[in-house]
Amino acid sequence: MSRATSAHSVVEPSATTKRIAGIIVVLYAVITMVPLAWIFMTSFKSPPDSISYPPKVVFTPTLEGYCNLFTTRTRQTPEYIQSLGPPQSICDEITRSRNMVIAGPSNYWPRFTNSMVIAFGSTFLAVFLGTLAAYGFSRFRVPLADDLMFFILSTRMMPPIAVAIPIYLMYRELGLSDTALGMVLLYTAVNISLAVWLLKGFIDEIPREYEEAAMIDGYTRLQAFRKVVLPQATTGIAATAIFCLIFAWNEYAFAVLLTSGSAQTAPPFIPTIIGEGGMDWPAVAAGTTIFLVPILVFTILLRNQLLRGITFGAVRK
Repeated sequence: MSRATSAHSVVEPSATTKRIAGIIVVLYAVITMVPLAWIFMTSFKSPPDSISYPPKVVFTPTLEGYCNLFTTRTRQTPEYIQSLGPPQSICDEITRSRNMVIAGPSNYWPRFTNSMVIAFGSTFLAVFLGTLAAYGFSRFRVPLADDLMFFILSTRMMPPIAVAIPIYLMYRELGLSDTALGMVLLYTAVNISLAVWLLKGFIDEIPREYEEAAMIDGYTRLQAFRKVVLPQATTGIAATAIFCLIFAWNEYAFAVLLTSGSAQTAPPFIPTIIGEGGMDWPAVAAGTTIFLVPILVFTILLRNQLLRGITFGAVRK
């Protein structure tokens, strides 16, 4: 008669360990999602509800925050408002209920567009140049390669405030202040160090034999890079692009210092949304909610690439 054993694998976690880990993950997810959920809820509150104490969880939703975000308003007399005729939109109706009229569009969309152009443009350049540099460090004998790689990484360690004033003076002399080109070049320079280090690790894992076999078949070095290396490095490129985009999308210090008008991005603009009597918190929350959408969509679109193995289309050695 065989005796039951309680032995278990030291690699496979026990049921209790899995249960505890699951509870910790769920709690962490809930804690991190609470601020985002609160911002989303605040965007649908009225100004009085947004600053009420104790905070209101149950409230009557309104689009006033989004209307205030996308429009500028002026206060008018009730007689003047009655002479305008029926409201033309829901925002017009909400604005008139506050004894105000819409004077025109706000600057949020231009600032949001600037964020899109600058963030995605710098991300593309950083990933493109970083891929080429990482491939060079990985495949060729570069003199003082280790020292150069450390120097590249050291630029990432430097706090932005340490170089803020020199960059400001340099941009003023070059005419790059308050320009989209200047911000794209700056964010590319900051992100390229991260891109090189991340991508070099992925490219190092791709066997050289695949490129050598392709070149024996008649491919040039560039064709082998494009048709052999890039498909297998897709995972690394996707992950690097997400990290670079997050930095460029959320960057605040340089955006405040180097932009003020035509090239200003959304992060320094959103805190300046002022309503009557102080900060218009529903409009700020609405701007923040919309600002989160592109980075969320970009990450979701690349989720499949993030989950794929680096050896796509090849057998790992």
